[in-house]
Amino acid sequence: MNRRCFLTLPAAAALPPLSYDRYSASTEPGAAPDWEAPLFHLERFSKVPVVAVRIELLKAGRTYFVRATSRDGVEGVALVKQIEDYLPMLTRLAMPFFAGRDARELERLVDEFYIRNYKLAGQALWAPAAYVEQALLDLFGKTVGKPVAELLGGVRRKEIPVYLSGSVRETSAEEEVETYCTALEISGARAVKFKIGGRMGRNADQYPGRTETMLRLARKRLPAGTILYVDVNGGWNAAKAISMGPLLKEIGVGFLEEPCPWEEISETKRVADALDIPIAFGECDCSLWKFDHMIRTRALDIVQPDLNYNGGFIRTARVARMAAKAGIPITPHNTQTGAAACNILQFASAIPNIGPYMEFPFRGKYSDEAWHEPHFRIHEGRIRLPEGPGLGVKIDPDYLKKADVIATASA
Repeated sequence: MNRRCFLTLPAAAALPPLSYDRYSASTEPGAAPDWEAPLFHLERFSKVPVVAVRIELLKAGRTYFVRATSRDGVEGVALVKQIEDYLPMLTRLAMPFFAGRDARELERLVDEFYIRNYKLAGQALWAPAAYVEQALLDLFGKTVGKPVAELLGGVRRKEIPVYLSGSVRETSAEEEVETYCTALEISGARAVKFKIGGRMGRNADQYPGRTETMLRLARKRLPAGTILYVDVNGGWNAAKAISMGPLLKEIGVGFLEEPCPWEEISETKRVADALDIPIAFGECDCSLWKFDHMIRTRALDIVQPDLNYNGGFIRTARVARMAAKAGIPITPHNTQTGAAACNILQFASAIPNIGPYMEFPFRGKYSDEAWHEPHFRIHEGRIRLPEGPGLGVKIDPDYLKKADVIATASA
């Protein structure tokens, strides 16, 4: 079996064509990588600049938001995660850089931000940039009366099929299978992902036999036809991953995610070349050069950038365009539920070459915050795209009024 023929991509040609040769052959000043070619042309939506004169970091209890406010008083708000670890990058670099800039030029601004801060490139730089970009796209969408999906190329899907994630390793194999039997029944989802092996575990299981027991039991207990995905979180080397191939094949695993440590591309490619099981990879990466290399060398079969870690909607859509050119689907890594679930839904609504299911953490119970709507629910395995402009989430103004302003960047 040729593993490059696992997946057929609908409508991949709808993405703008990408020439891989232009940049490598050019000797002219100003040569830029081909992935910087414009995708969305945001200027189409507004004839006048849309400028955030103020960008703020807010804290309400343990929850952080980035809020961007225009001259006309329109506010864009994005819920952020893990920001405590990235505060200087956000408040000293990302917020001041984007304050006072025209949101219609976000595609160009993202590249300028990189050029100014290239020595700091990494997740700690790109996650803060993503949070600001999300707030600015929310602001822009509200200003022009369009959902973010429309800004990203058009609403292709109003319902997004999801697979259930959120698996943990601290439970027994039996407890974990039971959890997802319940979660699948509640949600009607048709696919689920289990964490196997040990996180960065150097070939050791969480406890001996857990992986084999869990997978065999899952295949026995879950409804017939349920798609099983597995995530190793870099727990194996190539030799171990390859040795597990027969079991994964027997179980009928839909994809094998991050079998080797994420920096070890050559190890992952060894696995991809040896197994006829789709390899999913890329959640920890934030280098477009690296994504280009992994896609070109076929070190993966499904590309998985994270909308936050990779720097936001624009850079992740660029990865999608690279993947579409190679006939590869994109299934972004996603750990966000609640108000932040809007990000994966808006992205999946617009991008042509998404995989069959998007990741959504659900273990059988919803945790709803009273300060926002809608509350995203899985019905028959799908989540509806929120209605309304911007990111589509309405946050109680009184809740934000009570938040502390941690930092402000003004034009």
